[in-house]
This record gives sequence, C-alpha cells and structure tokens, in this order.
Amino acid sequence: MGDIEAPSPESGSGSGPKAAVLLSILPSREFASSRRGMLLISEVALSFISFVCFAASTAAAFVTVPALEFLAAVFILFAYSTKFNERFKGFRWPLMDFMRCVTASIIFFIISIMAVSRYVDGSSKAAGIFGFIATIAFALDFYFIFNELANFLKQGGEPNEEPSRQQDDFSDSDSD
Repeated sequence: MGDIEAPSPESGSGSGPKAAVLLSILPSREFASSRRGMLLISEVALSFISFVCFAASTAAAFVTVPALEFLAAVFILFAYSTKFNERFKGFRWPLMDFMRCVTASIIFFIISIMAVSRYVDGSSKAAGIFGFIATIAFALDFYFIFNELANFLKQGGEPNEEPSRQQDDFSDSDSD
C-alpha cells in the first residue's frame, strides 16, 4: 500500500526509467531495516551533518575527516545494499569495513574533543556533538564487526573450504 512504484512509460511523464534507476540504487527495505543497514545509514547521516557543521564553523580545518568518512560510508552502504561485495571476493570486505570503523571512531573522537574544547562558535560545538554521536555509531559498528569476525575465525572459516595444496605445488625447497 505504501510501496513506491515507478510510473509506467505509458503515463507520458518520461520519468519512468529515471525513477527505476533511482530505486535500483537505494538500499532495499530488508537491508535498511537490518542492524548493519541502520548503522551504515546512521554513519552516512552523522558524517554528513558533521561535515556541514564543520564547514560552517571556525574549525573548518577538520572538514576533511567527515567528508572522507561520509564518502567511505556511502561506498560501503552501496556495496552491501547492492551485494557488490559478493561479486568481488578478492577484497576482505569485513576487515576493510572493520578498519574503516576503527579509524573513523578514533579520528572523530579526537576532532570532536578539539572542536568542543578549543572553538567557541555554535557550529563548532554542534560539529563536536555530532562527532561524538558519530564516534558512538562507528564504535558500535566495529564492535559488531569484530564479534562477527571472531565467530568466523572460531569456526575455522567456511566449512566447505578444501584444504590448501598450493604449498606443495609451489614449494622452493631444494631437498630433491
């Protein structure tokens, strides 16, 4: 009933293909309502709000961190919501996401302390407050990712993985 439908090409508005393309890049409801989806959407929103606040403040030197974290969070959100990460197995997606969250939480915490303590204008204080909230969101995300990685390693990786015989094939030993 509340579903968004793309207008049909017969309606004559010409926005049918545009709406279909827009709906195809937005996260699905299933992903957006999952814990991972909600954390990524909150990271994107908080990074963007922090970016805007830092850009409008006297602490504009810190604007790079929220901008980079916003772009990284948008990329990861896009990759997970469109299952782009499943097509490229060469990347270690969970590890890359874990490192992104750890560095983001540490750097957001540092620049938020500096923005709140050294600058007196309201937008610097707001940027610091949103930075602290973003720190919490990134820290929650890396905590959950760490738990998933730890459980994965405890189970020994994928159960259907064959033992590696490549070491025997490419051995450089001169014991022959």
